[in-house]
Amino acid sequence: MSRNLETAALRAVLAVADTGGVTRAAGLLSLTQSAVSMQIRRLEEALGVQLFIRAARKMEPSPEGEKLISYARRIMVLNDELLMRLSPESFDAELRLGVPYDIVAPQIPNILRDLSIGFPKMRINLVSSYSRTLKQDFQAGEFDMILTTEFPPPEGVEVLAKRRLVWIGSADQRAVASRPLRLAFKETCLFRPVAHAALDAAGIAWENAFDGDSETVVEATVAAGLGLSVRIEGLVAQGGCVAIGPEAGLPELGHSCICLYDNGQAKGALADALRAALRSSYGAAD
Repeated sequence: MSRNLETAALRAVLAVADTGGVTRAAGLLSLTQSAVSMQIRRLEEALGVQLFIRAARKMEPSPEGEKLISYARRIMVLNDELLMRLSPESFDAELRLGVPYDIVAPQIPNILRDLSIGFPKMRINLVSSYSRTLKQDFQAGEFDMILTTEFPPPEGVEVLAKRRLVWIGSADQRAVASRPLRLAFKETCLFRPVAHAALDAAGIAWENAFDGDSETVVEATVAAGLGLSVRIEGLVAQGGCVAIGPEAGLPELGHSCICLYDNGQAKGALADALRAALRSSYGAAD
C-alpha cells in the first residue's frame, strides 16, 4: 500500500461525493471526466478498497469511502490553510502598524476585528512599543503607519486628538490618600516626569511604588490599590483601573496629543480603511 496520498485525488473524491457524479465533479474541478475517474481509480488501487458504489444513476460512497471522505475533508482544510498562510499572493495587502502600549486597548482590537471581516485576506502586523522607539523605527522604514502620544506634537504631524491626562487608581481609590503618594510608572514612560512635576508644584510628597519596565505590572500595581499612574482620558487601562476625578485633590496634568504618522506608501482599500478607522476611533483634535 502506498504511504502517500495525492491531494489531487482526495479533492476528486470530495468533489464526486459532494456532486454525486463524475460529470459534475469534473466541471467543478475544471478537469475531464476521464481524469477524475482515473484519479479515483488510482486511489482505490493504492488503498485496495472500493470508494464509490453506483446507485440510481448516482455515485454513493462505500463504507470505506465514507471513512476516507471524513479524513480527506480535514486534510484538505489543513492543506488550503497552510497554502494561504505561506503564500504572499494570498493576501490582498500587508500593513505594518505601530501603537504605544497604553493606547492599544480597546480601539486597536476593535479596528483589527472589523477590518478582518471586511478584508478576510488582509495582514496587519501590529507592534507595540514606546512612542520614541516607534518614531525611530518609522523613520527607518519599519512601519507604514504609527500612532504616538506626544506633547507638544511635532510640526506637520497629523494630530488625531488632544486629550487630558488623568490620574488612575484602583476602584476603591485607597492609594489617593497615602503620603507620600505612591506612583507606578515604567522608567521610560513619558507621563512619569509630568506627574512628578505636577506633584512637586502642588507640594505633594511622592515615592515610587514600582521599578521596572513592564506595563502589565504597572497596571496590576494600580489595580491592587498600591499606587497611582497616569493615562490619557478615555484610554484608561482595564482590569480594575479607573480614572480619578478632580475631587480627589490631585493636581492637573495637562494634555497629550495622539498623533498619526503615515509614510503615504501604503495604497489600496485596506490602507484607506485603516486610516479612516484610526481617525474615527481616536477622535478629532480639540
